[in-house]
Amino acid sequence: MMLTGAALINELVDELNELKLSTMAATLDDLYHKPGFLEMDRLTLIAELIGPQFQEKVSTTLKNRLTAAHLKGSPEELSDCVDSDKREYLPAGITEVLSSFDFIERGYNVCILGGSDSGKSYLAKAIGIKACNRYNVGYFHSEELLESMVALKEQDYDKYARKMKKYHKWELIILDDFLLHTITDEREIKILFELLEKRNEQRKSTIVCSQRDPDNWKAMILNDEVSANSIMKRATKHYTIKINTR
Repeated sequence: MMLTGAALINELVDELNELKLSTMAATLDDLYHKPGFLEMDRLTLIAELIGPQFQEKVSTTLKNRLTAAHLKGSPEELSDCVDSDKREYLPAGITEVLSSFDFIERGYNVCILGGSDSGKSYLAKAIGIKACNRYNVGYFHSEELLESMVALKEQDYDKYARKMKKYHKWELIILDDFLLHTITDEREIKILFELLEKRNEQRKSTIVCSQRDPDNWKAMILNDEVSANSIMKRATKHYTIKINTR
């Protein structure tokens, strides 16, 4: 016997919950008990059912990406990153260019330069937060990342390899405080080179934020001039932004 009316709605609600579409189930139940439910046209009903479930999925995905990126709860807004009486972004209009995320689609790298408290981290985080709406992102302090990866590589190489493989695939990685201090550990140099090299091969975007001019980077990577040249070439290959404070 075919179910109708409330019995059919209850069964559909149960089936949607079984499919883990709880928001859609609650929406259907709510719509059914509202006046005019039977008069709704089919497309409107479908839109009313799918909309809340879809928005929940989008919200959950964004929350998960922000958490994975280490950017959850960060307040940075890309709309704040414009020329003002406090700072200037060069070349002119570059923040608008980056906000389109065409650089991520192309796998281009971005180098953000500026003095201490110039807003480098703010801009990089703002880009990362907005990018989480569409991409997998990772935000790291460079020294902390390299130190942790060296330790992991020695303790559990398989786990290290899995993590590096994940980092190679993420659409955007941000390395903050890049070359803040001299790198003397050859293990860290090799990991940094591997990360940038693999991401370059796979056309994945990397943003580096540095207080130092790239011409001075070689002096910050000791005992490996070849790797130092390669790191500089890859990090500065596409876009370079200079933030001047006024």
